[in-house]
Amino acid sequence: MNNLTRLPERAMELASHVGDGIKDRVPDRAMKWIETGAALGVLKTGSRVATRFVRRNPVVAVAAAAGAGLLWYAAHRRAKQAEDGAIEGKATRVEAKRVNGNANRRRSSSRRTRAQPAET
Repeated sequence: MNNLTRLPERAMELASHVGDGIKDRVPDRAMKWIETGAALGVLKTGSRVATRFVRRNPVVAVAAAAGAGLLWYAAHRRAKQAEDGAIEGKATRVEAKRVNGNANRRRSSSRRTRAQPAET
């Protein structure tokens, strides 16, 4: 019973030991070829899945592309604003002054509307 419970652990140990041994014995070029092959396999599978999804859900794909474009545009504008930097300046407050001391009174209008006599 003890051997059966330890079997998965032992299998993992052997697999890691064999993997390390292969890594040590295989030249670097071969490992790069294996990694490249694995990356190409993932890319091929991912493109198949993405194509199938886009064919089934074109509206979602267009919305996702538009959202990605908007995010890129916002990031681009923010980076450009950060590049330009803040504008440094000096501001002074100008108080409003009254030119005429009598400005509080309303000026009476020279044109007053008169009631026109009714024509008979």
